Parts: sequence; C-alpha cells; structure tokens
Amino acid sequence: MTAEEVIKRPVVTEKTSAELDEGKYTFEVAKNATKVEIAKAVEAIFGVKVLKVSTVTVRGKEKRVGVHQGKTASWKKAIVKIDTNPGEEIYLGKGGKEIKLNKKYKGSIDEFTA
Repeated sequence: MTAEEVIKRPVVTEKTSAELDEGKYTFEVAKNATKVEIAKAVEAIFGVKVLKVSTVTVRGKEKRVGVHQGKTASWKKAIVKIDTNPGEEIYLGKGGKEIKLNKKYKGSIDEFTA
C-alpha cells in the first residue's frame, strides 16, 4: 500500500484545529492501515518525525431523509503526534565517540491548514 493510499484526507474540525498547537494532526486513513503504515506514510508525505499514532474506527450513523432510511459509511481516523522541535540526535559510536546525526525534519505540517 502506498503512502497516498493510506492517507485519504485531513480531518479539519474545531477540536482538531485546537490540537495543532500540541503537534497533533488528524487524518482519515484506509480501514485496513496499521499504525506503523500510517506513521511511515505521514513521514514520507510531509517530511516530519512521527512520535505517536492513535487510531479510532468511527462507526456509520443511521440517517433518514423523508421515508428513505440509510446508513453512512464507517471510516478510520488517525491522530498523529509529530515532533515539533526536531534537533540533532547524539549517540555513541565505535570507541565511545559521540556522533551527531542531524536529520532534516520539519516542525509542522504546512499543507494541513492550506
């Protein structure tokens, strides 16, 4: 499954807009997508570092228009927490030398609000 097939669209509501300051972004994702696939897709598409992924399956609701009854489709929602302050990673290499690894991650998803 490609990254574009995993992430369908962003979910923009009043609550999700308030969570943007905390680095939490909400997406509608494929029903069979796992948390690992969602994290890799967000990192590939937007170039950010994903810290945590939470998923929720939203069940369809019963709807009625006049005498006609039906049900809306169920869908899967993913709340992705990203690293808002990416910096250098320091780890010990051979011989106890400190090695700094500077990864090029963004601190926010600019395309989300546009």
